Amino acid sequence: MTAQIVKPGEIKGTSEGQSGGRSYINLSTTGDTSFRTIRNFTFQSSRKLFWSHNNVIIFGEDLAKEGLEKYIDFFLRDPEVRRTVWILIAKGPAGTILEADPTLEKIPASDIGKLIEDRKVTSQVAGVNLHEFASRLFSKTTAPVAPLIDITEENKQKIAKIIGTAVFKKGQMVGTLNQSETRGLLWVLDEVGSGIIVVNAPKSGEKVSLEIIRSSTKIIPEIKNGTLHITIEIKEEGNLGEQMAPEDLTDPILFSSLEKRQAEAIKKEVLSAWEKARQYNTDIFGFGEAVHKKYPKQWEEIEDEWDDYFPEIKLSLEVEAKLRRSGMTTKPPIQE
Repeated sequence: MTAQIVKPGEIKGTSEGQSGGRSYINLSTTGDTSFRTIRNFTFQSSRKLFWSHNNVIIFGEDLAKEGLEKYIDFFLRDPEVRRTVWILIAKGPAGTILEADPTLEKIPASDIGKLIEDRKVTSQVAGVNLHEFASRLFSKTTAPVAPLIDITEENKQKIAKIIGTAVFKKGQMVGTLNQSETRGLLWVLDEVGSGIIVVNAPKSGEKVSLEIIRSSTKIIPEIKNGTLHITIEIKEEGNLGEQMAPEDLTDPILFSSLEKRQAEAIKKEVLSAWEKARQYNTDIFGFGEAVHKKYPKQWEEIEDEWDDYFPEIKLSLEVEAKLRRSGMTTKPPIQE
């Protein structure tokens, strides 16, 4: 286990502290249980770790593939640990993520926490706290997910980046979603706040950026002739944010065409996430919970066989996309 600890004497002043040193220190130790390992930090640190100050808990990829149930128990049981702390999965060993160079914050762990907090700007990051992860872990049907983080090197700096989403089945990591597939998942979970959808202009084929302003989603389960149908209704509103095309996209016909292309782009993201979920046979959408609420008696019959029912679901997707505004200008500064 690696813990990133603030150095009080260095935290004030410049981003590297008043004396030019780092504002934090990374300490590593081992043990045969999580709790004992945590207490072993006192052999190296003069101060006992205070978990109410913790920003993120990062599990390594190998540990996630082995299964997190027995390793997460301490964090759920200890009264100091906040249930709102963010859960992440590292691409590789967890400790390497804390070796990232701080960017806007003085502490790398604070930078990572901000990456999750600002997720709704793109809606391509699944923000999952300890409470949400545990709730899915305890569920018999809804599978846990968590953001996947990695270190990349840019201009001789180690930068921590969210690269996708880790997908679990019964506590074990079984696969990943990329950023587009992650937003497909978030559409279904009704957790898309903002973001940019890029489509091609109707005439020229040049790129057009459409900003997501708001959205809402409904999951409607139905059982017909013994077959489970799930209808997903998504309503989205957006604005024309940028165009590289020469045509006047505020023309009603072209504007309507952009709305259709926006709806198709949303469908593509959702269906790509659905295909991954079927591939892993893991219910990351919470379809089982929706069926349970609407058909409690029938649910008792299929609950134990949900793994057989889930990949056979007949999925219908209805997307209504509307563009409201075109910004401060109507025609682009481009000669046709």
